[in-house]
Amino acid sequence: MTLEFGLDTFGDVTWDAERRLLPQREVLRNVVEEAVLADEVGVDAIGLGEHHRDDFAISSPEILLASIGARTRRIRLGTAVTVLGSDDPVRLFQRLSTLDALTGGRAEVTLGRGSFTESFPLFGFDLGDYHALFEEKLDLFARLIREEEVTWSGTTRAPLERQRVWPPLGEAGLRAWIGVGGSPESVVRAVRFRLPMILAIIGGPARRFLPYADLYRRATDQAGLEPMPLGVHSPGHIAPTDELAREEAFPAYKVLHDRLGAERGWPSLGRDDFLREVEHGSMYVGSPETVARKIADTVGALGLSRFQLKYSMGPLAHGALLRSVELYGREVIPRVRELLAAG
Repeated sequence: MTLEFGLDTFGDVTWDAERRLLPQREVLRNVVEEAVLADEVGVDAIGLGEHHRDDFAISSPEILLASIGARTRRIRLGTAVTVLGSDDPVRLFQRLSTLDALTGGRAEVTLGRGSFTESFPLFGFDLGDYHALFEEKLDLFARLIREEEVTWSGTTRAPLERQRVWPPLGEAGLRAWIGVGGSPESVVRAVRFRLPMILAIIGGPARRFLPYADLYRRATDQAGLEPMPLGVHSPGHIAPTDELAREEAFPAYKVLHDRLGAERGWPSLGRDDFLREVEHGSMYVGSPETVARKIADTVGALGLSRFQLKYSMGPLAHGALLRSVELYGREVIPRVRELLAAG
């Protein structure tokens, strides 16, 4: 399979030059600029994650992706992720099929249950139905992207009887992924719905996810399916030198980590913990050569066909993000391809 390289962001609200947080409307405009640059420097895909919080600006990825699509020519336009359990599969299909039509077939979606749950009470869903909502809506969405007329019934929304949904997809259909945090059940679910998988690896060595990659391939083979793509989403930051990348990333990532930690019971992030993750875990922080070698190792170990770098690091400033995007496209991606070609 063709190896693709992407970038992901949640529209993390960023600092200005005085380390004051920018308004979300400015962050959204900056995300568009970052994606336009990614297209110019040869990145294959951009993924925008859905959140409904004050520290992440993107709540409507498809609107932002349409704006990006109007200013780009080749980059694939996706979500990272869409919280399907609190969305409506039919309306989601319509937003994506519209985006796909406007951008010449460049739309894609990553579906997930969501590690953040604020969208469920916001849109009137009971968190007690968290698993059933995702399972049923995934079943419906998988039918919508494959069938012209859909008949479906469940417990979480009204049934459909030979329903056509407009606008339809083009002949190429819609590329849809399932985002998986790392449970065997989630891996098997991706295969059961015949959807490629993206592993969210945000801590610890990437190689510890090899059993999930092996399970994914075994389950695909046992189901009698053709091999499906496998991707990884992991955080990182690129600067001209390892030292500068670490100095820029640590204070911003600490703000992000400690805020989430206060909500989820994690300890505060120390510098030694951060450096340990950079050196031995799944954080791709450093010079282009350092990051390229680490990505190449992960791609080779897991047999990936897509690597998505989550390039926004908490409030890390827009200027540093632009430079990271440029280095990723111009230096890291070509270098990873060289390393893999050389074995």
